[in-house]
Amino acid sequence: MKAKTKYAIYEWVEALLIAAIIALVIRTFIASPYKIPSSSMRPTLVEGDRIFVNKFIYRFREPQRGEVIVFKFPLNPKRVFIKRLAAFGGEGVEILDGRLFIDNKSITHPETLSKRGYYNRGDFGREGEPVKVPEHSFYVLGDNSKNSRDSRYWGFVPEKNLIGKASFIWWPPSRLKLIR
Repeated sequence: MKAKTKYAIYEWVEALLIAAIIALVIRTFIASPYKIPSSSMRPTLVEGDRIFVNKFIYRFREPQRGEVIVFKFPLNPKRVFIKRLAAFGGEGVEILDGRLFIDNKSITHPETLSKRGYYNRGDFGREGEPVKVPEHSFYVLGDNSKNSRDSRYWGFVPEKNLIGKASFIWWPPSRLKLIR
């Protein structure tokens, strides 16, 4: 094999290896793509939407109420779920007449939580039965309350299960936008 051909092969292998390492670092520490499999977050996210999740933002600041977060499902950490963050550890949560109450106060901010109606369902969302979120945990709700299996059914998300913040929809092009 000619020296020129060997050098060209070496250059290609080196470039591909560097690209693979960079892609691995980005997916592991910075951002990862995910596909939305169900209607639990309608109308914010619809089935088939492809999103990017910001994995490093929570290294610099705490999660905020109302953000759409991605996390390992507490009952099966091999599965990944996406829901809206409603309450933090130490807070009391109750759903009354379709409205979300935190520590006996109706949520008025952020609008992403206050403008939605929620159904009383499951063991952790019955009307007249407030639940206390354990420390270092989150209470999460799907935007499509009627069709969402969320904290009302299976309880709380440990902080250690948090993967990141859903940042934007990148596919299909007609739905390209930031996630609010």
